[in-house]
Amino acid sequence: MNSVVLALIGIAMIVAGYLFYSKFLAKKVYALDPDFKTPAHELEDGIDYVPTNKYVLWGHHFTSVAGAAPIVGPAIAVIWGWLPALLWVTLGTIFFAGMHDLGALWASNRHKGQSIGTLAGRYIGRHGRNLFLVVIFLVLLMVNAAFAVVISNLLVTTPTAVIPAWGAVIVALLIGQAIYKLKWSLPVVSIVGVVALYALMLLGDAFPIILPDTIMGLSANAFWIVVLFLYAGIASLLPVWMLLQPRDYINGLQLFIALGILYAAIIISGPSMMAPAFNTNVPEGTPSIVPLLFVTIACGAISGFHGIVASGTTAKQLNKETDARFVGYFGAVGEGLLALGTVIAVSAGFQTVAAWEEVYSAFGEGGVGAFVTGGGAIVNQGLGIPESLSGTILATMAVLFAATTMDTGIRLQRFVVSEMGQIAGFRLKPLPATLIVLVITVGLTFSAGADGSGGMLIWPLFGTTNQILAGLTLSIVAVMLIRKRRPVLPALIPLTFVLVMSVIALFVQMGQFYAAGNWLLLVLDVIILIAAIWVIIEAVTAMNRARRAGPLSDLDEERENIAADADKRG
Repeated sequence: MNSVVLALIGIAMIVAGYLFYSKFLAKKVYALDPDFKTPAHELEDGIDYVPTNKYVLWGHHFTSVAGAAPIVGPAIAVIWGWLPALLWVTLGTIFFAGMHDLGALWASNRHKGQSIGTLAGRYIGRHGRNLFLVVIFLVLLMVNAAFAVVISNLLVTTPTAVIPAWGAVIVALLIGQAIYKLKWSLPVVSIVGVVALYALMLLGDAFPIILPDTIMGLSANAFWIVVLFLYAGIASLLPVWMLLQPRDYINGLQLFIALGILYAAIIISGPSMMAPAFNTNVPEGTPSIVPLLFVTIACGAISGFHGIVASGTTAKQLNKETDARFVGYFGAVGEGLLALGTVIAVSAGFQTVAAWEEVYSAFGEGGVGAFVTGGGAIVNQGLGIPESLSGTILATMAVLFAATTMDTGIRLQRFVVSEMGQIAGFRLKPLPATLIVLVITVGLTFSAGADGSGGMLIWPLFGTTNQILAGLTLSIVAVMLIRKRRPVLPALIPLTFVLVMSVIALFVQMGQFYAAGNWLLLVLDVIILIAAIWVIIEAVTAMNRARRAGPLSDLDEERENIAADADKRG
């Protein structure tokens, strides 16, 4: 099968989803109001609540939610064949991810930028909120620990990515000053920033940074992990306009350009798909495609992590409610295009079927390495860019995706810890909350040894936990839609599918962990399963209550918000 045909079909489907389905959601389901006063204006503080240009905010949201997961998940899932992965990525982006991301952003925007965990307490109940926070904390813990390991591995295996990866931080700081202090126009800032990033890639390709085997008693991987957490901790405490926003915006532009390079190379070179459409000869030990496909490809089809970002940081920066369609749904489109490009890169980026089978010799193989190798070969063949530079561009793209997610992830985990503190009866300031987050996350990362491999210990549960969180987020959206007497099927259908697949996957994984004697993952699996079933029961009860209650108007909603604030203040 020619990869060009698949690329064009996939792109056309995802773009059509944005042009038509997101318009329906914005008008008929969420009824986005351009005159609604967003939390960014109502609670503006210059730190977290900052009214932001929708293109800049899209950059923040897109790069924060994307991370390495839309590369890792599809690159692993191709072991079942490229066709199931491609279908789930495209249809999932259109009807699941876009609906979920836009819905989470709308729900939080309507409640003063409150997190999904807080909204769970309001719409599902106190117990639901507490269990929700446990699931959210575990998802963020998995993301922050695992991404630190992924980034450090890339910086060691692709030393040409070191200069552009860290140089991007300096570029972002300068971009923030240019936008907010010097008042440069956005087009000028965009051009200067993108040129600077690609100049850094050329510089990095010419001068790779290879660390010695040990630095201050740490291995190269461990050293980068420590540096990454120190950076992420500092970045999470800075005002969003200073580093988070400009870094994510300029990275978003660069990453879209890198995707353009990859797709252009695919169209020009037209490589054939070496992976089978349906793999009937999967390696021994590969789990069943159903339900594991739907949790292996989480980000890139639908992801609960997106709801945490949408309600944790993005909703606090939304300038107009109508911007939510572009920021939320089109943010999911960007991630879907990355996942689609990954499926093609790891399926068509090898010269022979035997070369592909050598990489995919066991379940869990492939991942970012296969994307950089396969994608780099396609870029080299299609555009004539040297293999070293091609690999640098794609490795830098993966590093920047994962790093921007860590920036946001540590900040979000700090919010969750603070919220848990409030429930326990004490208030945590940002610095101590961030220190608690770093101690727990770094502790997990180095729990299996000084190489930092502990960061991947609980990663096998990420897909199921993340998808359960997506379903639970959609349950909050569904309750709100029922109360407002809006069309609810666009939320009910994906939430039912995702929760059913995720709960079945938890049972399947439970058996695998028991057979392997992996007691840590087995205990966590049971905890997540109990929390999920409990919250599902609470959510169904809440939906029934919402059906029996009278319609909720915008005025009634505002009165409830005022009452909730008064109750929170005691």
